Amino acid sequence: MPTVEINIPDHIEMQIAQLVEKGEFVSREEAVEQLLSAGIKAYKTSGPMEDEASLEEEGGMMGHEDEYVF
Repeated sequence: MPTVEINIPDHIEMQIAQLVEKGEFVSREEAVEQLLSAGIKAYKTSGPMEDEASLEEEGGMMGHEDEYVF
């Protein structure tokens, strides 16, 4: 598994440490990996969909083959 080095603010480090102390995660490494994975998944699902973006670029097609908005 690749190793990544990051700098994070102290308050985020404290929150991660608290989660580990509470038993939410086994280690800091596990916490960071799980939280990053959850963040990436949330980012992917909340961003614009490729199909929606391409439809907008095609001149306002509303998702139906023969329907346009003027």
